[in-house]
Amino acid sequence: MKYPRTLIAAAAAAAFVPVTAAASSDSPTSITLVVYDSFPPEGTSLNEALDRFTDETGINVEVVVAGDAGTMVSKAVLTAGNPEGDVMFGVDNTYLSRVIDEDVFEPYEASGLDAIAPELLELVPGGEATPVDFGDVCVNYDIEWFEAEGIAPPTDLASLADPTYRDLLVVENPASSSPGLAFLMASIAEFGDGWVDYWTELVDNGVEVADGWTEAYYDRFSGTGDGDRPLVVSYGSSPPAEVVFAETPIDAATTGVLADTCFRQVEFAGILRGTDSPDEARQLVDFLISVEFQSELALNLFVYPANTGVELPQVFTDFAVVPDDPATLDPEVIATNRAAWIETWTDTVLR
Repeated sequence: MKYPRTLIAAAAAAAFVPVTAAASSDSPTSITLVVYDSFPPEGTSLNEALDRFTDETGINVEVVVAGDAGTMVSKAVLTAGNPEGDVMFGVDNTYLSRVIDEDVFEPYEASGLDAIAPELLELVPGGEATPVDFGDVCVNYDIEWFEAEGIAPPTDLASLADPTYRDLLVVENPASSSPGLAFLMASIAEFGDGWVDYWTELVDNGVEVADGWTEAYYDRFSGTGDGDRPLVVSYGSSPPAEVVFAETPIDAATTGVLADTCFRQVEFAGILRGTDSPDEARQLVDFLISVEFQSELALNLFVYPANTGVELPQVFTDFAVVPDDPATLDPEVIATNRAAWIETWTDTVLR
């Protein structure tokens, strides 16, 4: 889940500069954690957890933002074996095979894996990376808009192409957006070889494309701003974020989630091959799946902890939507076809 607009701007402005450096004059080692641009800025509890890691180990952690997930992975591939950091966090399952195939990470079976959900570990059976969190990209809808119009919200991916919902949906470009790519994957998982026909139907039904999540969610979606689109590709955890960050306190989210449109994202961390501090990097990866760090994920990144021993905040229990059967695709299938799929999508939707 992304941060509100003001915090996104703060993190993005820090690209390739430290977000936080937990200072310790006695620290014998300083290592770099490379993250994506949705990682919260200095002063949040997630960064404070990293400060405690420094206090406990004497290992200073410098957080460096490397752009969005796709940009971060591309840079890591180019510098594989001679990395710009020691540990990288934020690689999701749509990019996992790429970092594995390009030997970006040094395989490592972290301490504490017995607490990680088994279905997440199945994606990395050889310790190629370490699952840290998961979440779902889903279509969100503006509850108030649909009630005012007397229209029932759509129920699944196919219904989004129904003329009832003409000119109501905004999505993100999969070439430039992680949730946009996940939604494309959801359509491929659902429709197989018919996914191009599906997108042709969406185009004919007036789908709008934004470059990224921030533009789609804050500028074009009617539920969070002045936009005129009551359907947007966002996250199953958007409703609790809406409650937490409401300027005026609210008792219930005004955004709903279409559970049958969701695609499961899993985010990983890994030790960058060629690090000068492999022992310290392993300790940091161990910490990223510890209860101490994992307990901060939900209200900082609005994702679910991979550690099954972590209790979720009540606002998640009350408002987040976890689909019973989210769409998934094998990472190897994604790796083989990602570029061609995006090219075909671009030719179909942005023609």
